[in-house]
Amino acid sequence: MIIWTSVKNITILILCIFFLIVGVNTLIGSYSLNNPVEFVMYFFSSSLLILVCIAGLIYLFFRVFPRKQSDEINNHEEN
Repeated sequence: MIIWTSVKNITILILCIFFLIVGVNTLIGSYSLNNPVEFVMYFFSSSLLILVCIAGLIYLFFRVFPRKQSDEINNHEEN
C-alpha cells in the first residue's frame, strides 16, 4: 500500500510539473499573438492550466507533510 501511494504521488508530481511548464510556455506564447480573441483564449486557458497544476502541487504538499492531530498536541502539553 505504501508503494502504491509513493508511485501515485510521484506520478502526480511529474504530471503537475510537466503541465505547469506547458502552461507557462503557452502563457508566454500568447503575448506574441496578433488576434485579440486568440490572445484571450490562450491567456485564460494557460492560466487555468497553471492554476490546476498549482492545486496539484499543494495537494501533494499536504499529503507528504501532514498536519499534527489535535490529540497529539494535547497529549504533549499534558506531559
